[in-house]
Amino acid sequence: MPRESVSSDARDQRTISIFARLLQGRFGSIVLPAIILQSLLIGGGYASGREVVAYGAKFGSAGLLAIAAIFIGFTVMSVVVFDLSRTFGTYDYKSYMQAIIWKGWPLFDVLFVVMATVVIAVMASAAGSIMEQTLGIPYMAGIIAIIAVVGVLTYYGASLIERFKTVGTGFLYLAYVVFGVIVLSAVWGDVTNVLATGNTSYVDDASTGEVLQSGVLYVGYNLAIFPAVFFALHRQDTRKETIISGVLAGVMMTVPFLITYLCLMGFYPSESVIGAEVPWLPMLESVGGPLLIGFYGIVIGWTLVETAVGAIHAIIHRVDTDFAEIDAGRFAEVDGLTSLQSAAIGVGILVAATLLSQFGIIALVAQGYTIMAYFFIALFAIPTLTIGLIRLFEPDWKREFWSRA
Repeated sequence: MPRESVSSDARDQRTISIFARLLQGRFGSIVLPAIILQSLLIGGGYASGREVVAYGAKFGSAGLLAIAAIFIGFTVMSVVVFDLSRTFGTYDYKSYMQAIIWKGWPLFDVLFVVMATVVIAVMASAAGSIMEQTLGIPYMAGIIAIIAVVGVLTYYGASLIERFKTVGTGFLYLAYVVFGVIVLSAVWGDVTNVLATGNTSYVDDASTGEVLQSGVLYVGYNLAIFPAVFFALHRQDTRKETIISGVLAGVMMTVPFLITYLCLMGFYPSESVIGAEVPWLPMLESVGGPLLIGFYGIVIGWTLVETAVGAIHAIIHRVDTDFAEIDAGRFAEVDGLTSLQSAAIGVGILVAATLLSQFGIIALVAQGYTIMAYFFIALFAIPTLTIGLIRLFEPDWKREFWSRA
């Protein structure tokens, strides 16, 4: 074997060894779960800025209360979910859901499918708005074009997208940091003025309870991302690790919301920004030129592709693996989905998302996300914070009983 090949293999093995040791240490047990949750949240959650307006920024300076509720909500859910998973060894979403809602666990899959479709519709609507405002392409034509690209990549380019997923996530982090720095450096004086004067003029009649509820609802619909972290929780051995990791996750998931909120406060209560379908677009247009807008278009396009492809594959995988575990009637003996059935599911999701996108991003976020939030709170948060905590702290509940339940 050539010396260069041996040297390259040796370097690869050393890299793998270093990464493996890193995962076995504090990074793997404490930091990695927080990174996973944040990476899932930052793509669909902050791409347009509409979600931050709907659940915090529209309240002006009072939106800080919503951010406090978001931090507390994400932190409490992370700590409790992490510790339940550690204590009872539920390292996949199915065993976790079976443990807290028993035979009702398929309901979570149904809810996930609906939520994923709504998220794809929101991203498609945002992309359609950007293409219309910057390139003059008709709204629906832009959406159909984006959805078509997602469909093609789903079946022909998924492996390539997954291979560069880490690079793509890093790209999103860098992009939103750049956007935040550019906007805040230009409008910081306006931000401090809104906060100092207590400006809440966009929705001046909002009560404290309404603001806090808005933060809770934001946490609620984002509970959909928690099943993706279970596989990484097996390294947590002590309650101290779950608490530290949970608090870190709460911080990491809240900080991007806070940064976007502060950027929006620099334009508050301007209808052209707060009332925009894609608030990031007018903000960036006011502080940058065509290159910055073009860069933003690339970012939101990548976000849509990654979010949609990932969601569709997750849905197909869940349906395929869960098929034999539910009462499927005459289909009960089928080993798994055929290629045609998988394709039909993917096409159906894309068509549904295209139809939903016609409602517009504002309606989808304000109404669709809110409805989903109540369902996720009822199906995931409440069972976790009631049945889960009772079993966690009641000494008579043994591990064997949990697994049999």
